[in-house]
Amino acid sequence: MTHKQKPVIGITSGDLNGIGLELIVKTFADARLLDICTPVIFANNKAVNFYRKTISESNFSFFHTREFEKINPKQVTIFNCWEEEVNITPGTLNETGGRYAVTSLEMAINALKEKKIDGLVTAPIHKTNVQSEQFSYTGHTPYLKASFNAKDVVMMMCAENMRVALVTEHVPISEVAKQITAEAILSKLAIIHSSLQQDFGISKPRIAVLGLNPHAGDEGLVGNEEQTIIAPAVKQARNRNILAFGPYSADAFFARGQYEKFDAVLAMYHDQGLIPFKSLAQGEGVNYTAGLEIVRTSPDHGVAFDIAGKGRADGGSFLQAVYTCADIIGQRAEYGEQRANPLRKVSPEVVSRLEDEKIEE
Repeated sequence: MTHKQKPVIGITSGDLNGIGLELIVKTFADARLLDICTPVIFANNKAVNFYRKTISESNFSFFHTREFEKINPKQVTIFNCWEEEVNITPGTLNETGGRYAVTSLEMAINALKEKKIDGLVTAPIHKTNVQSEQFSYTGHTPYLKASFNAKDVVMMMCAENMRVALVTEHVPISEVAKQITAEAILSKLAIIHSSLQQDFGISKPRIAVLGLNPHAGDEGLVGNEEQTIIAPAVKQARNRNILAFGPYSADAFFARGQYEKFDAVLAMYHDQGLIPFKSLAQGEGVNYTAGLEIVRTSPDHGVAFDIAGKGRADGGSFLQAVYTCADIIGQRAEYGEQRANPLRKVSPEVVSRLEDEKIEE
């Protein structure tokens, strides 16, 4: 696929009893989305119809198949991942919701590996009911990392006004400090730096790094990780031509709007980064997995069992996840073209002069 073509984007169902399928129906009821991508929903037409009936005045229409060759770029396609009847019970945490969420995800991953689709948007899963001998991961991110044999990945939350990445993800607070190492921070910074360049088109990205402790340790009074681990890691990153800064005190950093001066922020743990992000992103944040060979986004919320099946789910974040996925696929293609032909954006006059100089040599 070149950046001028419409990408084929796979959409997973998420937990069948959560708000995932409702969001999918609401999002792709707007036919204008077919101008930016060809959506392929990995689910089952009966499951999708179940939720279509819960939404009043929905213009959602689709074609269903089990053959990628039959995908029509002018239609929403349901790729039928199962044929059997499934009992859907909105708002219920049960084995059925998790099992079919994993089936949808596995088939989408296979399609990515076989290059049948160009990118992936994942609807929310519940981390408890997806657990099995085949799926023992704390979420999408570690599963994708294992599926594509990535050395490391970064959970990066994206919104129009900021990007917040994490060193540690879904780990207990009691374990966080043990996982904050210079190696971990350097690895995350390298991935963020590369992603900002190839996925977001920022040539010289600036990355802020937060401290672990209150007030970034107060010169060692309330913890010394900033002095012994984080600041040295930032210095090493600078030595590798990564424009990293910090460590900054997390509370003041967001309260004073300092994040606006940077292209991304690296937080040390989940709530340190996600509480300010979700507060400031105003319902349109997107979770992006940086460091993978493929493009994967998701909304920045969970299964929302409390409102599932009631037609009340807000599709803002899911819609942004689709846009972001399409944008990054296009940006990667453009970045690849630039690297293959660095003179592509140079004026014809400059190209001519450079070629003349080369001939004279």
